[in-house]
Amino acid sequence: MKEDVDQLAVDREQLTVQQINNSTHNRINIKNKYQSQIIEVMKKLLYVLAISLVVFTGCKKEETTPSTGDSFETLTTYLVAQELDVPDMLASWIEKEIPADADAVPAFIAKYDILDIRDEVHFNEGHIETATYTSFANILDAAKNTSKPILVVCYTGQTASHAVIALRLSGYKDAKVLLWGMSGWRADLAGKWQANSGNDNGNAAESTGNWEALPGNITATGSFAYPEYTTTATDGAGILEERVAKMITGGFQGVQSTTVLTTPTDYFINNYWSTTDVELNGNITGTYRINPLTLEGEEIKGLDPSKTIVTYCWTGQTSSMITAYLNVIGYNAVSLKFGANSMIYTDLSGHKFVTPTTDLPVVVTE
Repeated sequence: MKEDVDQLAVDREQLTVQQINNSTHNRINIKNKYQSQIIEVMKKLLYVLAISLVVFTGCKKEETTPSTGDSFETLTTYLVAQELDVPDMLASWIEKEIPADADAVPAFIAKYDILDIRDEVHFNEGHIETATYTSFANILDAAKNTSKPILVVCYTGQTASHAVIALRLSGYKDAKVLLWGMSGWRADLAGKWQANSGNDNGNAAESTGNWEALPGNITATGSFAYPEYTTTATDGAGILEERVAKMITGGFQGVQSTTVLTTPTDYFINNYWSTTDVELNGNITGTYRINPLTLEGEEIKGLDPSKTIVTYCWTGQTSSMITAYLNVIGYNAVSLKFGANSMIYTDLSGHKFVTPTTDLPVVVTE
């Protein structure tokens, strides 16, 4: 009997040990199973994260990598398609009909939203009634608050011409320049034109020896590669917006006639006159004459992008329009300030600045 009891105790002990071993084994199996599952989940998460990083990085690179090489072609193709070529910019771009007297001013100003881009101090000292002060740098922001055709006013009409190019290339196709700027509005505002033209101050060509007497001597141009530059945008509209902003940031680009006349070989000089005008007035030594100047007709290829392009005209206003446009499409360009009025004023038969004999009214800001 005692032996049976002892055997039963042994059996129970072995069974307990076996149960414990089985339980431990099961727990180990469960633990291993969960660990394997966790590892598989982690692997999948890491895979998804890696794919996401690749996609994100790829998209980010696509958004920020500058476009190279074909930016000029993409932009100029877009400009031609949108009727924004040089001749389009120069269509009805300047307001020449300055009021004859104070009685004509109300009808004149009723036609426009006038943006005055002179220094604020000078604006406050006297500006055209209804004019809004802004700056060249902020011209596009100011334009958003207009509802009529925009008339841009500056001191001489030259910086305003840069601004009008920015506006016309940005959708304000009927924006105009006030001829002569505020210098043509009244005599006491004409100082800048008086200092750079006239019989006393407008004959810089006489003393340099670098003016070809009539009938002139124009240099034949060749055909050059287009300028190359980088842009973030890759489509025509985006490139145009980017390049207009760059032109505005650069400010008015002009050069004194005396500087060009002293060393004309430092520049690629384009005389924007007709052949007849050159024959009647002569030209700066070494000057080219590319007129018409268009993208569609490819006359633009006549400009050398490796040099600073100087454009001159009669007054510096047309040349300022062309200069701003050239800078937008990628050339390094400057306008010859005050044009022929600063070089051969006495010999000019027309296109001369004359100090106003009638002072038109201005509003003073207190």
